[in-house]
Amino acid sequence: MSRQNNFVYAPPQEALFILYEDDDLVVIEKPAGLLSVPGRLPEHHDSAYFRVLEKYPHAKITHRLDMATSGILMFAKHRNAEVAVSKMFQARTVKKNYIALVQGKLEGEGRVDVPLITDWENRPRQIVHFELGKPAQTLYQAVSYVEEEDISRVLLTPITGRSHQLRVHMQYIGHPITGDQFYHSDYKNTPLKRMALHASYLAFKQPLSGADVEIKGNVPF
Repeated sequence: MSRQNNFVYAPPQEALFILYEDDDLVVIEKPAGLLSVPGRLPEHHDSAYFRVLEKYPHAKITHRLDMATSGILMFAKHRNAEVAVSKMFQARTVKKNYIALVQGKLEGEGRVDVPLITDWENRPRQIVHFELGKPAQTLYQAVSYVEEEDISRVLLTPITGRSHQLRVHMQYIGHPITGDQFYHSDYKNTPLKRMALHASYLAFKQPLSGADVEIKGNVPF
């Protein structure tokens, strides 16, 4: 809890970069350090959603990224689009990929299938709990390894969408994400000064127009 008590919100101030836009949707690249939606306190109101509303007053958020995670974040421009996108996510017809840097040498590919639950005494942390946790699955594929830094680049594909899922799953298999202050004991020892997790890819069939949409972001590490 001490890390949360010492938290000072200082979001980046650069303008949001729009990756994709049509009549129904707008997709941005959220920077690390910016909340997806406003927090409860007035000093936490600045967020990706708040900034999108300035340009699109009827926008609705369709999914979220952790504040420390950067990358692709989609908004619906109106209520009908919000409902359609919600059904699309529920049906799991959206393909999402993330790029992460993790501690240690991770090789090959695999699947992490362990249930997660909120650690209520240490919120917003999540923990593995085989009796009470909700099902959570993540696919991983090793991309490269830098021996000098003992860090692996990995492609992550979430099958489910639990809070902090990728972060806890990587910690569970012994490869916490670098810079992750919740799940990496040595989180300060990273030259990036941020958590190395980026939502890099989003693909789906636009639910109202039927168009095939594929969005690739720029990984900043």
